[in-house]
Amino acid sequence: MKINDIKNKLENSTIAVSTINSNKPYIIFILYPKVIDNKIIITDNYMKTTIDNLKKNNNICIAFYEGEKGWRINGKEKYHNSGKWLEFVKSMKENEGLPAKGAIVIDIEDINKLG
Repeated sequence: MKINDIKNKLENSTIAVSTINSNKPYIIFILYPKVIDNKIIITDNYMKTTIDNLKKNNNICIAFYEGEKGWRINGKEKYHNSGKWLEFVKSMKENEGLPAKGAIVIDIEDINKLG
C-alpha cells in the first residue's frame, strides 16, 4: 500500500501519534496532518513530552480510522525548527494564530491496514 492511496483519508482525520516515553507508549491526538513527497508532516504547536521522546528515539507510529477501516503507519521522524518544513507549517491556514514552533517530518517505513 502506498501513502497516496490513503492520503485524503489521513489528511481529513484526527490521528493518534505514538512515541516511547521511559520504555512505555505515549499517545497524543493530532489534527491536520499533511502528506507531501511521500512524507507525513505534523505541526508542533504545543508539544513538549512528544518532542522530548522523539529526541531520544525517532521511531513514530500513527494510527487513524474511517468507519470500520483503519491504518497504522510506522516511520522515523526528523524535527525541523527552521527551514522549508517550518515555513510550510507556519503557512498552513489551520495554524493561523498558533505558534507553529516546528515541523515533524515522517519518513514512512510501512503502512498496515487494520480491521
